[in-house]
Amino acid sequence: MDTMRDRFVPVVSRLLDEDPRVAVVLAVIGGDAFAEAHRRHPDRVVDVGIREQLLVGAAAGLALTGFRPVVHTFASFLVERPFEQVKLDLGHQDVGAVLVSAAASFDWPAGGYTHMAPGDVALLDTLDGWTVHVPGHPDEAEALLRHAVAAGDDKVYVRLSVQSNGRGLPVDGQRFLAVREGRSGVVVAVGPVLDAVLAATEGLDVTVLYATTVRPFDAAALRRAAGAAGTDVVLVEPYLAGTSTAAANDALSDVPHRVLGLGVGRRELRRYGRVEEHVAAHGLDARSLRERIAGFVGGGVAAARR
Repeated sequence: MDTMRDRFVPVVSRLLDEDPRVAVVLAVIGGDAFAEAHRRHPDRVVDVGIREQLLVGAAAGLALTGFRPVVHTFASFLVERPFEQVKLDLGHQDVGAVLVSAAASFDWPAGGYTHMAPGDVALLDTLDGWTVHVPGHPDEAEALLRHAVAAGDDKVYVRLSVQSNGRGLPVDGQRFLAVREGRSGVVVAVGPVLDAVLAATEGLDVTVLYATTVRPFDAAALRRAAGAAGTDVVLVEPYLAGTSTAAANDALSDVPHRVLGLGVGRRELRRYGRVEEHVAAHGLDARSLRERIAGFVGGGVAAARR
């Protein structure tokens, strides 16, 4: 199966052909993949070199002149390194772009901590007006990329990962999907952690919501699910643990509730290892998730034993 990033290049290349407003801005990474698109559209595929601040600044300049820029590099170089430009050149000037990241939290362990960005969504949360898509499958990545580019002049972040669920689901760029129903609590699975969450909650009497658009946070879906399934909520996110706990607490602010945020821990893992080893070390494998979810959600353990 192809990866989300494999799908990214042909999708955006087609969008360049279809929409004269679309421009692509790169900082070396991904340049070879867009070589053919650059030959067809030399004025709308721009490589600024290894200059990530300029990457975002140039995108903002294009947006100011009416283009819809799609900006791509590793998450650590797209959100963290040029954060001032994201904040000022896009946010303060009130112009939009589609930031499309690769490498996610720890997709390339051999790259070391410089190429990891588990705090990217939390960092964008400090800014106003961002839509954040976290696809869990290449089909979803394609749908959300098209949705992001078509979203007027909004500020959109699309977080691509090599981690993927076994199959894609129909996503609309707005709402959470209910993929399992129960009565003892709610588990929100974000993007590529869905398969692990479904395996972890097999036999547990819980509702599972699937989230591929996490900002804006679908408070209405969580409220509906919590009303039917109790008010124990577990958030399982493929980035910094607890990133969405405030959003969940706000959604349920008028009812008694408990929220557990699971995700990538703050402690830096200094051995490269493999992606699967990082998943397990952060407790995001199915076995670890089952233990933590069942130990938190009311009635979960009892339901699992029946």
